[in-house]
Amino acid sequence: MSERYNPLEIEEKWQAYWEVRKTFKVTEDPHREKYYLLEMFPYPSGRIHMGHVRNYTIGDVVARYKKMKGLNVLHPMGWDAFGMPAENAAIAHGTHPAVWTNENIAFMKQQLKRMGFSYDWDREISTCEPDYYRWEQLFFLRMYEKGLAYKKSAVVNWCSDCHTVLANEQVEAGLCWRCGTEVGEKYLDQWFFRITAYAEELLDYCDKLPGWPERVLTMQRNWIGKSHGCRITFPLVDGDGAIEVFTTRQDTIYGATFMLIAAEHPLVMALMQGKPREGEVRAFVETVKRQDRVMRTSASYEKEGIFLDAHCLNPVTNKRMPIFAANFVLADYGTGCVMAVPAHDQRDFEFAQKYSLPLIVVIQPPDKTLNTQTMLDAYVDEGVMVNSGKFDGVENTKALDAIAAYLESIGRGQKTVQYRLRDWGISRQRYWGAPIPIVNCEKCGAVPVPESDLPVLLPRDVELTGAGGSPLARHDAFVNTACPNCQGPAKRETDTMDTFVESSWYFNRFCCARHDEKPGLDRKALDYWMPVDQYIGGIEHAILHLLYSRFYTKVLRDFGVIGTDEPFANLLTQGMVCKETMRCPEHGFLFPDEVNDGRCKHCLTEVTIGKTEKMSKSLKNVVDPDYLINRYGADTARMFCLFTAPPEKDLEWSDQGVEGSFRFLNRTWRIVVDYLNSIKDLQPFRGQQEDLEGDLKNLRRKTHQTIRKVTGDIEDRFHFNTAISAIMELVNVLYQLRRPEKENLKALSVVRESVEAVILLLSPIVPHIAQELWGMLGYSQNLAEAGWPVYDPSVASEEQITIVVQINGKVRSRIIVPADEEAEEIKALARADEKIAAMIAGRDVLKEVYVPKKLLNIVVKG
Repeated sequence: MSERYNPLEIEEKWQAYWEVRKTFKVTEDPHREKYYLLEMFPYPSGRIHMGHVRNYTIGDVVARYKKMKGLNVLHPMGWDAFGMPAENAAIAHGTHPAVWTNENIAFMKQQLKRMGFSYDWDREISTCEPDYYRWEQLFFLRMYEKGLAYKKSAVVNWCSDCHTVLANEQVEAGLCWRCGTEVGEKYLDQWFFRITAYAEELLDYCDKLPGWPERVLTMQRNWIGKSHGCRITFPLVDGDGAIEVFTTRQDTIYGATFMLIAAEHPLVMALMQGKPREGEVRAFVETVKRQDRVMRTSASYEKEGIFLDAHCLNPVTNKRMPIFAANFVLADYGTGCVMAVPAHDQRDFEFAQKYSLPLIVVIQPPDKTLNTQTMLDAYVDEGVMVNSGKFDGVENTKALDAIAAYLESIGRGQKTVQYRLRDWGISRQRYWGAPIPIVNCEKCGAVPVPESDLPVLLPRDVELTGAGGSPLARHDAFVNTACPNCQGPAKRETDTMDTFVESSWYFNRFCCARHDEKPGLDRKALDYWMPVDQYIGGIEHAILHLLYSRFYTKVLRDFGVIGTDEPFANLLTQGMVCKETMRCPEHGFLFPDEVNDGRCKHCLTEVTIGKTEKMSKSLKNVVDPDYLINRYGADTARMFCLFTAPPEKDLEWSDQGVEGSFRFLNRTWRIVVDYLNSIKDLQPFRGQQEDLEGDLKNLRRKTHQTIRKVTGDIEDRFHFNTAISAIMELVNVLYQLRRPEKENLKALSVVRESVEAVILLLSPIVPHIAQELWGMLGYSQNLAEAGWPVYDPSVASEEQITIVVQINGKVRSRIIVPADEEAEEIKALARADEKIAAMIAGRDVLKEVYVPKKLLNIVVKG
């Protein structure tokens, strides 16, 4: 036994112990309650960062706690290994993405093992391996067969730096979510998943996920964007065609005075074909395409348009409406066409003012009369309809259904529901991704690869140059093949799948990671483990990964592959890890080790301390987890991440906080070592609380109160910070206890019970030191398999007190309650008292006045 706490020696010892004994390996057991704990798996970028440490530590505490509670815990880890960063890094370093990725995986795996995380490494998966993506290709084929995967020409978001398409969800403020490059638009043939086929179910199930943060559910509801409205057709004046719009404001149709079409909509150039101003309009269209899509829809963005030398007819007034292409209308929202009602829509109002277009008021407010000559803004609130034919005098909100019915009766519209959600574009023009299993034949068209030929392997002998387009398109041996139908010459699809496809079903594969029979998932294992009981990850994945995973789960369910409706029963979105920035006037942002006593190590200039921001390499406000482990140990890193802030809040880095966590672990070590010789041969106290008095009685009460507090904080709230604080308080009480004489075995057995409780309660949080201390107490048992401590409510409660119960000020009874009992519980106990219950039966209780720890006066009528 060492008198001194040596974290590195202890941690290496127990990590090797767990690994050799496969402590956390798990199998299905129908006789045990399961618990599936999963953190979002990492991209193998090269090194773990403090965000990983925090995320995975939170999950590990819950996994270890549930295991100690006797549950059969699945806690796996793997790698989201495909993606553009690997390809870009490979080009930059002259290596292959597979080499770069696998080297990173090996390094990061060792880092995760150094943290002592309780993973079942036998279930490890890497999404870039054929034994993973072969099943993804099979699912693609089945989706293609059902019409859920399809190809079409579409305007796509294009990142010129990554040379690939981005889904709408991957464009953030007009920039590529990965590299930050400004995103443009292109017309390309693209593969899509028909996520819109599940829009209604995805929306409905947002109300069936009580274990999800409401913030995330709100974001998903808004992204799905269900709207009840009306489709209306506006006949073209010249020709037989018509323009169709979707609107939720059919009550304003009588005020529609012009038509707006998204500049990139194909109808724009179709209307201008052969007209003198065709070139001018085309130039406008190209200009708008280069504008930021998000900014185009901003209320403050300048409204721009161009007349298309065409008119349509308002279907209810029969008046001619000029047609404009506009920059603030988007082609993929609604129909890409908008009936403009400038008197009652602010954007339309500003456009009409700019281009001198007419306004017609059709809704008058209750308190004034609008005049189009004096209006400074559009009126967008409720009111009474005017200038609206037979609907004049009707409240506008009550006229919505009637106007929709009228439009339907004249063949110009119908009520409908529309969603903001668009189908998921999965085509990527890059190499490092799962090949799409389609062959293109001039005779047969797009032909699915036979299931027997899967996987379509990603070739390793590909030249990566960084040039635009997919490198696979230049790999003749991959591209040229035979058509599965006619055996004639054909070419393989050279797009690869969006990497979000891999992360949309990996949690299922963890349930049966080595299953190698179709369809790649073992239904029996899935029925046991799924859904994931607790999923942990960042709020930034609220729309992308989480929505796609929900969709993919429902698709696999409908294929009969799995039996669950939703992938994740409970979701925790942890906060970010933040740290102040440090900047040198000459050398810019500095890493912490580049600053010494507030000065830049390179030029000795005083550095400027900036605001606290999310840790990032670009700001250099990062802390290397390896540095933390080497100096303080993994347990200190774990404790700091858990103690500094609740998991859903941002964690602000503090060197003092790290030091404080390390000091506490040393204090815990010392209290055990100090008492060890006196208590190692004793059993924990199991007698009656009445047998104790004074400080010993208080210590035992505090022990059971701490067990109760920590259990509740982990089980119900994930408030690890307050759980740790409670354990610290118990350690303080142990230090304050006057040391019992060695002959006082009863007193020492009470100390033993408290020391054991401290170790058991700490074990999910700091497992290495806890396991070492557990062994020092004489236990050979693996602490991860020890039972979670159970508190005795009678011991945990404070001393009992007598409460006088009055009715209308007269004493009628007395009840005995714990001194720490809540007021509402005391009131309930009083009402249940036999005497009181009889006296208030059938009488109205007007109020109850409680004087804490003294009396309760029940005031009744009559």
